[in-house]
Amino acid sequence: MKAAFLAAVIAAALPATVNAQDTGAASDTATAPDGTPAFGIEPYIGVMGGYDSYDRRSEFGSPRGGKMNGGLIQGVAGVNIPLGPVFVGAEGNVAKGFSDIDWEYGVKGRLGARAGDSGMVYASAGYEWVNGRRAYADHSDWIYGVGVEVGPKDIGLGGVTGNSGVRLRLEVDTYDFDSIRPMAGVIMHF
Repeated sequence: MKAAFLAAVIAAALPATVNAQDTGAASDTATAPDGTPAFGIEPYIGVMGGYDSYDRRSEFGSPRGGKMNGGLIQGVAGVNIPLGPVFVGAEGNVAKGFSDIDWEYGVKGRLGARAGDSGMVYASAGYEWVNGRRAYADHSDWIYGVGVEVGPKDIGLGGVTGNSGVRLRLEVDTYDFDSIRPMAGVIMHF
């Protein structure tokens, strides 16, 4: 099941990688779709919010038949390494939970394609630690996800923010295929 999901994520990302490639004439200086250098290092930070809901059959199920869930406020920091129209990266996160979740923190790698003026489409995989409250014990396991980042020009707001490096991120993660974790937030690239 895990291998099939990961294969589907990679297969979904490949067409975006092919379509994101520049079809124009080659130049002496390679650039990405947004006009930035095609190779380098792009650090970023961000704040996101969302909700994490675990299956009743997961390790976070309670003896009474309940399930762990709750809202999250999360901080992220990472670095992308552009490789022409594609990128690889690493990211760390810390999330404060509400309701049944106390804290979540983890690391993950990202692989994706740069698209549009400043957008990105990616798949991620890593390791997450989850601290539960009340009757829920602490656990850790693999986390997988997909996401998209769009810049101001991609959504028609180029004149509002200029070249500030602000992007809107939408992503969905799953903790060992036992949860669904939709998140949205603002990422600042440097």
